[in-house]
Amino acid sequence: MSGRETIREFGGRIIGYLDHESNGDITVRSFGGQILGRYTARDDTTRDFYGRILYHGNMAAALLVIRV
Repeated sequence: MSGRETIREFGGRIIGYLDHESNGDITVRSFGGQILGRYTARDDTTRDFYGRILYHGNMAAALLVIRV
Protein backbone atom coordinates (compact mmCIF):
# COMPACT_ATOMS: atom_id res chain seq x y z
CA MET A 1 0.00 0.00 0.00
CA SER A 2 1.39 3.38 -1.00
CA GLY A 3 -0.03 6.69 0.08
CA ARG A 4 -0.45 9.10 2.92
CA GLU A 5 -2.37 8.46 6.11
CA THR A 6 -3.49 11.45 8.18
CA ILE A 7 -3.24 11.10 11.97
CA ARG A 8 -5.60 13.24 14.04
CA GLU A 9 -6.03 13.79 17.75
CA PHE A 10 -9.38 13.12 19.41
CA GLY A 11 -10.65 16.66 18.76
CA GLY A 12 -9.96 16.38 15.02
CA ARG A 13 -6.77 18.44 14.83
CA ILE A 14 -4.19 16.97 12.43
CA ILE A 15 -0.96 16.10 14.25
CA GLY A 16 0.92 14.43 11.41
CA TYR A 17 1.14 12.03 8.51
CA LEU A 18 2.36 8.51 7.81
CA ASP A 19 3.73 8.16 4.28
CA HIS A 20 3.47 4.50 3.26
CA GLU A 21 5.79 3.16 0.55
CA SER A 22 5.21 0.10 -1.62
CA ASN A 23 8.01 -1.89 0.08
CA GLY A 24 6.37 -1.52 3.52
CA ASP A 25 8.50 1.35 4.83
CA ILE A 26 6.77 4.27 6.56
CA THR A 27 8.03 7.84 6.91
CA VAL A 28 6.59 9.81 9.84
CA ARG A 29 6.03 13.53 9.28
CA SER A 30 4.73 16.24 11.58
CA PHE A 31 1.89 18.55 10.54
CA GLY A 32 4.47 21.02 9.21
CA GLY A 33 6.16 18.36 7.08
CA GLN A 34 9.22 17.80 9.28
CA ILE A 35 10.45 14.18 9.19
CA LEU A 36 10.27 12.73 12.70
CA GLY A 37 11.35 9.18 11.96
CA ARG A 38 10.97 6.10 9.84
CA TYR A 39 9.82 2.48 10.08
CA THR A 40 11.91 0.12 7.95
CA ALA A 41 10.14 -3.13 7.09
CA ARG A 42 13.34 -4.92 6.03
CA ASP A 43 14.80 -4.93 9.56
CA ASP A 44 11.46 -4.35 11.40
CA THR A 45 12.66 -1.31 13.36
CA THR A 46 11.33 2.17 14.04
CA ARG A 47 14.01 4.85 14.09
CA ASP A 48 13.98 8.53 14.97
CA PHE A 49 15.18 11.37 12.72
CA TYR A 50 18.80 10.76 13.75
CA GLY A 51 18.70 7.04 12.90
CA ARG A 52 18.62 5.75 16.47
CA ILE A 53 16.55 2.60 16.97
CA LEU A 54 13.59 3.37 19.21
CA TYR A 55 11.50 0.21 18.80
CA HIS A 56 11.70 -3.22 17.27
CA GLY A 57 8.47 -3.42 15.29
CA ASN A 58 6.15 -0.87 13.73
CA MET A 59 5.57 1.95 16.18
CA ALA A 60 5.56 4.76 13.62
CA ALA A 61 2.35 6.37 14.87
CA ALA A 62 3.79 6.52 18.38
CA LEU A 63 6.41 9.00 17.17
CA LEU A 64 3.60 11.51 16.54
CA VAL A 65 2.06 11.01 19.96
CA ILE A 66 5.41 11.37 21.70
CA ARG A 67 6.12 14.55 19.73
CA VAL A 68 2.91 16.36 20.79
